[in-house]
Amino acid sequence: MQYTFEQYQQSADAIREQIGAFQPKVAMILGSGLGYMGDIVEDAVAVPYQQIPHFKVSTAPGHKGRLVFGTLEGRPVAVMQGRMHHYEGYSYEEVAYAVRVLRLLGCDTLIVTNAAGCVNRDWKAGELMLITDHIKIFMESPLRGENLPQFGVRFPDASHLYTPALQALARRTAGELGISLREGVYMYFPGPQYETPAEVRFARIAGADAVGMSTAPEVIVAGHCGMQVLGFTLLSNMAAGILDQPLSEEEVLEAGAASRDKFSRLVLACLKQIG
Repeated sequence: MQYTFEQYQQSADAIREQIGAFQPKVAMILGSGLGYMGDIVEDAVAVPYQQIPHFKVSTAPGHKGRLVFGTLEGRPVAVMQGRMHHYEGYSYEEVAYAVRVLRLLGCDTLIVTNAAGCVNRDWKAGELMLITDHIKIFMESPLRGENLPQFGVRFPDASHLYTPALQALARRTAGELGISLREGVYMYFPGPQYETPAEVRFARIAGADAVGMSTAPEVIVAGHCGMQVLGFTLLSNMAAGILDQPLSEEEVLEAGAASRDKFSRLVLACLKQIG
């Protein structure tokens, strides 16, 4: 299905009934390992996805499935504790639906995080990567169908979906914190099966440094509606074929837990500096 602008407004209005005059400025979509940040938001108001008209429910492990509004590092935020994925059976428009709703609520910046397989053989699992660009050839666009001009133009530019100024902020912040930060390209695969060794080799040839099953749809929609975007990846495991061992969901969740401290410090320090 394709959503109408009126449906996005209905979702935003339903949320406003619960958060009152509060206006978030930074939206945060947190992947494996960082969802807990919604639990440390001050003066928090949590809105379960089930209570929002037209919202879908996140079914991925470790995703609570709610929006948390409040203050984090002195910034008014909207934290998504749980994202939707195409592999859950949702269309790409449904996957990215929340981004447009958050834009209507006042968010002009999106911070997005994920856990992904490391394709770059010179790197190792457990490191953090600043997303400088992405590749998404294996998906329809979430902008497919009739354009909604209230959000953006029919053919949006994608030269800088990940905002250069925010990338500079992240580099500087990581240096100040003494956190090693890789920089690279994230490649989207639809999942839910992990990528094959041949697909990983293809991704490396195409210029990717990491592969994963999220992020690209939300970022495309954020760019369409004029939001600034800062993206980070936790390189949770070496991608298929690099090491002689099978991949597992448990490995990803364990890596998220092990890297939570440094990942959190970096994301929160960047958030604190976003105007």
